Amino acid sequence: MPAPSKSALPVKLARLTIELRVEDWRWRRNSATLKLIRQAARLAVKSTEMPLGALTILLSDDATLRALNRRFRGKPRTTNVLSFPSPDPAYLGDIAIAYGIVAREAHAQGKRIKAHAAHLAVHGVLHLAGYDHQKEAEALEMEALEGQIFGRLGLRNPYCGKLYPGKGKAA
Repeated sequence: MPAPSKSALPVKLARLTIELRVEDWRWRRNSATLKLIRQAARLAVKSTEMPLGALTILLSDDATLRALNRRFRGKPRTTNVLSFPSPDPAYLGDIAIAYGIVAREAHAQGKRIKAHAAHLAVHGVLHLAGYDHQKEAEALEMEALEGQIFGRLGLRNPYCGKLYPGKGKAA
C-alpha cells in the first residue's frame, strides 16, 4: 500500500484566520458590526469539529450576491448569505453576505443589523462545517447550535428572540 501523499494528510493548524473583505462601504459604517461578525464566525468554527484554518467573509452588496447565486446555484435572485466550502483542509472556505438584504431583513424582523449579520456569519460557517437545513431534523440541529453560539455571544436566539440559557460568554 503506497504512503499517503502530503496533500492527503490531515492538516492541523494552530490558529484560525478570518479575513473580512469589505466591498460595500455601508458595512464600514459601524466598526462594532465588523468586530461582531468576526467574533461570531470565530466562535462558530470553534463550536464545530472543523479544523482550524483560514476563511474569508465577503461583505458585499445585493448585486454581487445575486450574481454569485446565479453563477453557483443557478438561482437568479439575491440571497442574504452564501457559503462555499473549500476542498483544501487548511482553507475552510468563503462566505458572502449582502448588505442590502441584511438591512431589510433586520428592519422587518426588528433586529439590529449587526446582530442579523452575525447570525448570517454563524449560519455560513455552519454550512462550511457541513450543517444543512434541507430536512427538518437537520434544520433543528443547526438552529439549536446557532442558538447556543448566540447565547455565548450574549445575543438573543435568532429564531425565537430569547436569550439562550447557555453557559458563559464567548472569550
